[in-house]
Amino acid sequence: MTRLSVNVNKIATLRNARGGNNPNIVEVGLDCERFGAQGITVHPRPDERHIRYTDVFKLKDVITTEFNIEGYPDRRYLDLVKKAKPAQATLVPDAVDVVTSNAGWDTMANAALLTDICQEIKDEGIRISIFVDPNPKMVEGALEVGADRVELYTEPYATNYHRDKDKAIGDYLEAASVARAIGLEVNAGHDLDLHNLRFLKESIPYLTEVSIGHALICDALYYGLENTIGMYLRLLKDTGQE
Repeated sequence: MTRLSVNVNKIATLRNARGGNNPNIVEVGLDCERFGAQGITVHPRPDERHIRYTDVFKLKDVITTEFNIEGYPDRRYLDLVKKAKPAQATLVPDAVDVVTSNAGWDTMANAALLTDICQEIKDEGIRISIFVDPNPKMVEGALEVGADRVELYTEPYATNYHRDKDKAIGDYLEAASVARAIGLEVNAGHDLDLHNLRFLKESIPYLTEVSIGHALICDALYYGLENTIGMYLRLLKDTGQE
């Protein structure tokens, strides 16, 4: 079964809008685990507009499933990851001022940078996933710089899913197939939801993990967090395809 990692950034956004500690990010993380999520993802930004750096350590102290820290690998991020020691570090090429992630790494143009960063993180015993567009060359580049996994950036898939889902999935099938052939595990994330997730899973049954935050938290406003996590988990059940 493909693992579900819940990104709790939006919970922190809601908390920060009012100050105080409601909703409590740690309690929500524990609840997500209790409701069946197999991982918790955070993506701290330099301005701490949602997840704070202190949140990372509070969550690390209590999370018993997989803990994944996403972010642009500047020195502050690297120091955070080395101190928190998550199971996985997901490297994302975010500019400081972006609202949300909007592109994958050019793993070829940034090969020297990523090679040094991957080695530094691997020295801490942490798995590395690199956020890439669904481009076989970028996937191959991720292997060359030392990644263990790639996370396929799925916003283009989600945007085009309702127009032509078979066309929308095409590049992802090719990129995922290349990743599998060269020994990289495949994660996916960005704008996945209750409408488009099942087709992605059926098309790429060997997906290792999906990271979902915004849509899942929005759905939880209507369905409740426990029920919503259950709905996503049911979409990720294996279909019997190889």
